[in-house]
Amino acid sequence: MTTESILLIGRDTRNAPEVLEAHASRLSRRSVVDDVEIATYESEPIRELKAEFERISADTVYAVPMCTAHSHETIDGVPAALSYISGDVHYCEPLGQSPAVTEVIEEKAARLLPASDDVSLILVGFGSSAKPYHSQTTDYHAARLREQSEYGEVLSCYLLQNPTVECVRYNASKNQSVAVPLFLTRTEATESRIPDQLELARGGIEYADPLGSHPRITDAVHAEVEKQRVLADDRGASAAPFEARLARTRRPVATDGEGVQR
Repeated sequence: MTTESILLIGRDTRNAPEVLEAHASRLSRRSVVDDVEIATYESEPIRELKAEFERISADTVYAVPMCTAHSHETIDGVPAALSYISGDVHYCEPLGQSPAVTEVIEEKAARLLPASDDVSLILVGFGSSAKPYHSQTTDYHAARLREQSEYGEVLSCYLLQNPTVECVRYNASKNQSVAVPLFLTRTEATESRIPDQLELARGGIEYADPLGSHPRITDAVHAEVEKQRVLADDRGASAAPFEARLARTRRPVATDGEGVQR
């Protein structure tokens, strides 16, 4: 009998284990697969996750990066670490561009400032000066929220690219603003850097919690796993998804003492 497992992988931030456990528990209760596991790392996915991944015995593993957009780790270290899993690995997309995430953003904002024409909704992403993934994700939700919400304006800003977090207060044209960080868990950025750069102490901007353990995020994980099942069954697909190519091509290198023979 073939066994299936979901593997939730995330950075070991301030409340990451708690958040990942909440999603894992819901998925287990839904009986989506035979087993749901979590794995966290601080900075070196290959070195930190090797032993844990070698112990996974499921025939098929759906590995979900628990973040809103790809980072250096999720396009390099994490897929390389997955090569230590003996079963058939399906590397999933990050959760950021799920429509369910748009709902969570809107709900978190509305709890602090209900949508109206005189309120600005600010989406705060991590950003990158070299990769487009964070801006693509933030732009996706901003466009949906402009269309489906009643906020007077929806603005995007980033820690590591333009438009920057420091400038968004001055770019907002409405009387009040509410900012939602597009992060899954609490980090140094969400707890310190973003509040400081938004100058929350000055007032005028409400600040929401990260996406966290919201049930709709669990739904986003579930939907991504089901999508990967469909893709795995579609043997006639003309091109492998980006994540599938990463899982197939990224490998630990022998010069790092982490090479693996497969």
